[in-house]
Amino acid sequence: MDSTSAPAAVQEQQPARWRSPAALRHRGILRFPVVRQLLRFTGVGIICTAASLALYALLRPWIGPQPANAVALVLTSLLNTALNRRLTFKISGTQRRATDHLNGLVVIAVALLITGGSLGMLHWINPEATVADELLTTTLSGFLATAVRFTLLRHWIFRRARHR
Repeated sequence: MDSTSAPAAVQEQQPARWRSPAALRHRGILRFPVVRQLLRFTGVGIICTAASLALYALLRPWIGPQPANAVALVLTSLLNTALNRRLTFKISGTQRRATDHLNGLVVIAVALLITGGSLGMLHWINPEATVADELLTTTLSGFLATAVRFTLLRHWIFRRARHR
């Protein structure tokens, strides 16, 4: 055995109790909790984004772009917070659930400012924007809102479960 393979061999012989629980279950990039959380967060986001876009497209003809965006975002945010709480950050039970949802509404207010602001800019630049233009705008600005949302969820609301 040459000297370059010795550290790997020593590591292989190291008892399992010296390795972290994540290192025992996950290999490669998945050993980092933030990567696993981002993957789960993305899955939840896809579901909630599809629901939000459908609600927006359904409500927009009756109540206009800004109210439709607000209603769709608030309704799907409740679902989003519940799913992220359980699936992304692995928090179960009722302890602090109400507080988590109230804080989630603050995060949604930030997302609403981002997406609503982008809609306002779209209509300022192009007053004749179509529903397709609005959907594209809210989707693109939703990516920024999503990055902000994950950061706030991970480092503020669910910081107690950041390493799961």
